[in-house]
Amino acid sequence: MSRFIFFTGGVVSSLGKGIAAASLGRLLKSRGISVSIQKLDPYINTDAGTMNPYQHGEVFVTEDGAETDLDLGHYERFIDENLTKLHNVTTGQIYGSVIEQERRGAYLGATVQVVPHITNEIKDRIKQVSIASGADVCIIEVGGTVGDIESLPFLEAIRQFKHDVGDDHVMYIHLTLVPHLGAADELKTKPTQHSVRELRAIGISPDAIICRAEYPLTPEIKEKIALFCDVKRSAVVQSRDAQSIYQVPLNLEAEGLAEAVCEKFGLSERTLDLEDWRTIVRRIQRPKETVRVALVGKYVELKDAYISINEALYHAGVAQNAAVDIERIDSETLEERGVEALSDVSGVLVAPGFGARGIKGKLMAIRYAREREVPFLGICYGMQLACVEFARNVCGLDNAHTKEVQPETPHPVIDFMENQRNLQVMGGTMRLGAYPCSLEEETLARRLYGAADVWERHRHRFEFNNAYREIFERNGMVFSGHYRAGDLVEIIELASHPWFVGTQAHPEFKSRPTRPAPLYAGFIEACISYAHARTLGRGLVRERIGA
Repeated sequence: MSRFIFFTGGVVSSLGKGIAAASLGRLLKSRGISVSIQKLDPYINTDAGTMNPYQHGEVFVTEDGAETDLDLGHYERFIDENLTKLHNVTTGQIYGSVIEQERRGAYLGATVQVVPHITNEIKDRIKQVSIASGADVCIIEVGGTVGDIESLPFLEAIRQFKHDVGDDHVMYIHLTLVPHLGAADELKTKPTQHSVRELRAIGISPDAIICRAEYPLTPEIKEKIALFCDVKRSAVVQSRDAQSIYQVPLNLEAEGLAEAVCEKFGLSERTLDLEDWRTIVRRIQRPKETVRVALVGKYVELKDAYISINEALYHAGVAQNAAVDIERIDSETLEERGVEALSDVSGVLVAPGFGARGIKGKLMAIRYAREREVPFLGICYGMQLACVEFARNVCGLDNAHTKEVQPETPHPVIDFMENQRNLQVMGGTMRLGAYPCSLEEETLARRLYGAADVWERHRHRFEFNNAYREIFERNGMVFSGHYRAGDLVEIIELASHPWFVGTQAHPEFKSRPTRPAPLYAGFIEACISYAHARTLGRGLVRERIGA
């Protein structure tokens, strides 16, 4: 039977439970222990797919097409395992399933209640992950903060779980804040004590406590927390702010968190191998150079909006032993300031998105990169808008557009996918998850992937309109990747440009710190070459990027 580790949070939200859970997963896996991670989200939405980025941040997409919480992206990047729809559970899913079963008469006339019916459904979802993954350890993060009314059914379910599977198969870890009061110049443990008391009132006693604090916890403070919260002194660990999230596993290892877990579960006789992770962190902390890249989008002020893209760029930088300085540029601001805002970058990435807002700025950025031979990467909507810009300014198709923005355009170079027309339901109906892509020979994409056929994840409703393929090819666009089964364009390139790629997919979802996504890796390599060539003279740009 799997062992189960439940992460809860207290005092305030946004303390980094997801990173802590993912980091512990990395530490266990580095000991040869198989790991799977699940997120329990208390919101009533069925999934994250219909939620605005201002509310929720990025929507992460799994191989099987689930639109999930962004923490699943951290899980995948840290433990290097593909997760599924089983790994993100919401209140909406739980209640929807229970109500559906009640309508079918599954409860034999019983009054349906939170306990036991809702809690049993939650526990069943946890067990499904254990069975499907076969993992030695399943880590389950409970979203929200202890004291929130929304998360109470989940907390009750994980309380019951120890009763079901036994104390020796369950561990509770509580993440709290230890604030520093400037006037007194002291770290205060009282919020942690109150949070643990709230948790214990529910019936859960933590086995370990992770403390977020700006300043180091003294042995005396750790001893005080251990005493008042009834945990072992060795199980009180600190998680301070780090230069990079990839430093966190090393910090938690130094604090002994994984050893506390191994001791609890009787897994102590394991050999630890973190050398590849230490290499990543060394390269992040001491890069040989820095390259500046523009990320053009309409949610750039939101830290959580483009997390997977940020991380994919950082991963590509690690592979080149370079730091990637991402300049987030609001596409609406670009419309006002002009393309001069792009003058000091060595690459332009146009981000995915939906709707008409900020379109003009994105088109300006694409044209700038195309005409000035700056390395360009367009992701999903960015690829579609690259086709719109090419249609207007190269093919001479005036007022060409995407039907998403202008349904009556005379030249719909981007149109609805056939199975996306006249939909009555928005949630979960896009083209979602991993699809195969065949790469044409002697193309940049084929060289970067090093394979004829690849799989990438998708999240979109619109596609390139094949009616315009001939005129595009005649004017120099190369359609280098295709989904054969549906005759869909997946990747575009420009024959006349040293490095210009657009992809309908989201390769950032599969990027790992130890294995960067090929298109991102090639993009950053091109950006570095561009930066080097620009310092030597513009005439060398094309030669160096193509080298």
